[in-house]
Amino acid sequence: MIKYIFFDVAGTLLGKPSLYNNIQKTIEDFDHEISLADIKAKHKLLSEVIHFPDRTDEDFYKKFNSELLYLLGIVPQETLVNSIFKNCTYLPWEAFEDTQILSELNLPLGVISNFNTTLKDKLHSFFGPVFQDVFVSEELGVAKPNLDFYQKSLDRIPFKANEVLYIGDSIKLDLEPAEKLGFNVLIIDRDDFYPNLKNKISNLAEITNYI
Repeated sequence: MIKYIFFDVAGTLLGKPSLYNNIQKTIEDFDHEISLADIKAKHKLLSEVIHFPDRTDEDFYKKFNSELLYLLGIVPQETLVNSIFKNCTYLPWEAFEDTQILSELNLPLGVISNFNTTLKDKLHSFFGPVFQDVFVSEELGVAKPNLDFYQKSLDRIPFKANEVLYIGDSIKLDLEPAEKLGFNVLIIDRDDFYPNLKNKISNLAEITNYI
């Protein structure tokens, strides 16, 4: 029986919807034609395997965008990489539309995320006081996908792993480690990146089918 729900944040609760369009427009300005679907897919795959620090900076994003260009079949020239950084970095976070379901879930809710201590205020500004707990890697001293990250978060709530439902968007960072500790796990896959994945949902409203 599910008694508590943990959520990931980036890609699960919050996103930057203008990011992919900005990347595409910048690439087009340098005479490359890449479909939006291809940009989204390659960006997602790269996000699965690259390590995101708690606090990102210009150097990190330029390295990330260089790797993304390689995946798209484009040589990452410095002027293009700089332009992507200028046009696509520090875009505002926005809550996904399906997060409206949060206020209807009659269970205690928490967040575990590779993020810094600014997350608590950020979440409150979007959702109000819906989250009972917010655990971030900067405070815990360990980050996903390390199992200690999940264990430390679990130790701070009065529930067992098999009583917790965890919702994330990454197989590597969310699904695999959380399942190893005995969490019930669902992957939110709004763009059908993982057509063969069984325990996934396409809309957060589907959570009600599992509690």
